[in-house]
Amino acid sequence: MALTTKHIDVNYEAELETIKNFLEKFKSAKPRIEVEEDSMDIDLYGIEGPPEEFSFKYMEQLQKIANREQDSLIIELDDVSSFINRENNDLVGRIIRNAKHYIDVSLRATDALMPAPTKEISYTDDVLDVLMAKRKEREQQKSAQAVSFPPGLTRRHDIYLKPLSTLNISPLAVREVTGGYLGHLVTIRGIITRVSDVKPFLLINTYACDICGDEVFQEITKKSFMPLIDCPSAQCKLNKVPGKLVMETRASKFLPFQEVKLQEETNQVPVGHIPRTMTIHLYGSMTRTLNPGDRVDVAGIYLPTPYTGFKAIRAGLLTDTYLEAQYVGQLKKQYDKMEKTPEIERKIQELSKDPNIYTRLAQSIAPEIFGHEDVKKALLLLLVGGVTKTTGDGMKIRGDLNVCLMGDPGVAKSQLLKFISKVAPRGVYTTGRGSSGVGLTAAVMRDPVTDEMVLDTDRTAIHEVMEQQTISISKAGITTTLNARTSILAAANPLYGRYNPKISPVQNINLPAALLSRFDVLFLILDSPSLTGDTELAQHVVHVHTHENHPSLDFEPLEGQMIRYYVAEARSKRPVVSKDVSDYIVDSYVRLRQNQVEDTARKREFTYTSARTLLAVLRMSQALARIRLSDVVIQNDVDEALRLIDVSKASLNVEREVVDGDTSISTRIYELIREMYNRLPENEGEDDSLRQLKIVDIRDRAYAKGFTSDQLQECFDEYSNLNVWMIDNNRRYLTMAY
Repeated sequence: MALTTKHIDVNYEAELETIKNFLEKFKSAKPRIEVEEDSMDIDLYGIEGPPEEFSFKYMEQLQKIANREQDSLIIELDDVSSFINRENNDLVGRIIRNAKHYIDVSLRATDALMPAPTKEISYTDDVLDVLMAKRKEREQQKSAQAVSFPPGLTRRHDIYLKPLSTLNISPLAVREVTGGYLGHLVTIRGIITRVSDVKPFLLINTYACDICGDEVFQEITKKSFMPLIDCPSAQCKLNKVPGKLVMETRASKFLPFQEVKLQEETNQVPVGHIPRTMTIHLYGSMTRTLNPGDRVDVAGIYLPTPYTGFKAIRAGLLTDTYLEAQYVGQLKKQYDKMEKTPEIERKIQELSKDPNIYTRLAQSIAPEIFGHEDVKKALLLLLVGGVTKTTGDGMKIRGDLNVCLMGDPGVAKSQLLKFISKVAPRGVYTTGRGSSGVGLTAAVMRDPVTDEMVLDTDRTAIHEVMEQQTISISKAGITTTLNARTSILAAANPLYGRYNPKISPVQNINLPAALLSRFDVLFLILDSPSLTGDTELAQHVVHVHTHENHPSLDFEPLEGQMIRYYVAEARSKRPVVSKDVSDYIVDSYVRLRQNQVEDTARKREFTYTSARTLLAVLRMSQALARIRLSDVVIQNDVDEALRLIDVSKASLNVEREVVDGDTSISTRIYELIREMYNRLPENEGEDDSLRQLKIVDIRDRAYAKGFTSDQLQECFDEYSNLNVWMIDNNRRYLTMAY
């Protein structure tokens, strides 16, 4: 039976000339350079300028490759499209449909256009460069005939294709990549779930004959190969005694290789299905560009890989597929890798000058969720974090904050967790029975790719993870310590479904005390009936469902991307604590320890003050200084940190029967002033009535909390008429009457 053949009308020699013409003649604009006013005040590169404002983009890169300053060449299909469209040529479409072959054609084009190096080869260069340079010198001394090496051996670069960015086509899901895409350049969106170690991938195997001394090069084009044994040189054939070939590892060429597993995102999985995965192969400089947990758009060539050996007999007509990666686009970059445009830099500077930036950022966290102002402020501090320090003897003091939200169902705990996981660069959202008392660590298993023992995910006690931020493993002969540099945001429902006021908080929450002590802030959010609160909440929820947006606010909330940029700028700061602020923190900690004795007497000892509380105050104070983009922690930062801890402790001791309490603005301002007054040092041996608060300090603190001048003045007048406090005639000091 004759095989069916199909003629494809493509002249690859003509395509080679077209690609050579593109690489040789494509020009790109140089970056605009502004000359300062005191020099000449001339824009060197205007819109209409001399030809010198353009550069030969790809020829300059080839020169760097020849000088061993660059090891890869990225061909942007946008450049090809803009260059070729003048000739009405569909080269881009042909490249997308047959990307693997066109990469080989492009490699031939770069080999022909490669310029001579402008610097000499030295011992610091690659060993293959040194060997080939010495070999050419030796052979040229013996004869004038040039030495021929395989192109793959002398080629010191790889070519990658960057997909088109002008087409308004969304990336594909894994299940959308069908057999019709084989050989095509496709872009797939997903989350990275597993990354293997980087291994050497043999590209060209070099042998040496033990009799004639000739070298034999074997190009590897398949997943497996059969090593050569007998020498095929003419001298061995003439002597009729074939020499044995010995593999030369130093003269062989290897490429870095890495295998990655990409999984579909949650919103890409149909109802009733499980997420699908795809294998991605990374070669050369593409290795180490992906990490587990990254949400990425991977552009690559969709290729089949047939089974070999006994697997082929068992598989029959089946074959595996994989994606040979060409370009990686990170959907959420790490804080230190985020590129800021001048517009974003200007916006960050404007926000840093806003005196209410702390409140505005906190209110911008999930604006669709009603209320929870203090909880959102704690979550903002979790995003920013404190400063991680390492002492001289190697001991680490963590700067990441851990927050736990507890409370009745339906108070939007999970929604807050979802928002934080979306804003954070690498947030992992997990749920289930094991999430409360255990954490992710590692187990030992056999890697199916490399067939060696590796570490994989497992669950064990989370206590070491939360405080030391390390994971100790001792299994199957592997004894090691892994890093776990992360903040933990946890949410928990009460043991009995709803919070039961007749039993203690410990019985309601049912978490070990050793675990709870490692959270810097714990909030108990109760769903208490309240006429005013329920009405506002219902109106808010109905508006969100009706208009698919939050109600109109008295400020413009920041977008999640802008919050991420501001947090990235804030995390670049390393604020320090001055001597005066240190003394203030020490006095505050001693006062908290004394208050604990009173709480114990009133049976409100659910949480206790320890050295971890002191560290929590320091971390939160540093986070507040970072939000101000300041390098110094001030007393107001410490006061706000202490206030959040007080609010969190107060929420843990709220009686459920208390409903519709007095939450007017005047009462809230009074509680603020009373809190400041209680923190004043006592006058030993003097009249306690001499303890005074400065009106200026009260105004600063009230304005920082979002109160207006009229509201503050109304509170002053109301409680002065009740003789709760006295204000002097100059309105400079406030003294409590009792």
